[in-house]
Amino acid sequence: MDLTDRLAREAGISKEELADLADYPRSDRFTDLEKDVLAYADAMTQTPAQVPDDLFGRLAERLSPNQMVELTAAIALENFSARFNRAFGVEPEEE
Repeated sequence: MDLTDRLAREAGISKEELADLADYPRSDRFTDLEKDVLAYADAMTQTPAQVPDDLFGRLAERLSPNQMVELTAAIALENFSARFNRAFGVEPEEE
């Protein structure tokens, strides 16, 4: 289990939710807002990044401007970290 999984569990995310991440659009374990946040992360981390206007609009209706900035920054930072680690061959920590 890598650090991200451990942190997710500590934040209250269940093993079942972690297992369902790969198929989150069809999972009943996530709310509509959570599914939109995950879709936003997927869109932001594509190459090139392409966030559909309707997705951004749905999030902007439910999140404050500060929350949108924080969410976008967190996704961008995680994407940067993942790409940096991959370039240097950094592997996830094992427990």
